Amino acid sequence: MLKLVIVVLLIAVIASLTTGFYFLVKDQGNSRKRLYYALGIRVSLAAMLMATVIYGIGTGQLGSQAPWDQELHPERVVPAQPQ
Repeated sequence: MLKLVIVVLLIAVIASLTTGFYFLVKDQGNSRKRLYYALGIRVSLAAMLMATVIYGIGTGQLGSQAPWDQELHPERVVPAQPQ
């Protein structure tokens, strides 16, 4: 469930980035109010995304399986399942 929330927030950040670019190109010389509004939404979504990732790591719902992390924290390595 948490990973789904992270993906949705990431897609929303990308959508906000796209609309901000559209407003930047379309509103040449006009008021930049829509561009600033899109920037505010993007910053808020990015903050929510970071807070969600930090929450997931803090509660243990998210973790790293990177090779360099296994060397630093061997106790966190998940054993491979036999096939």
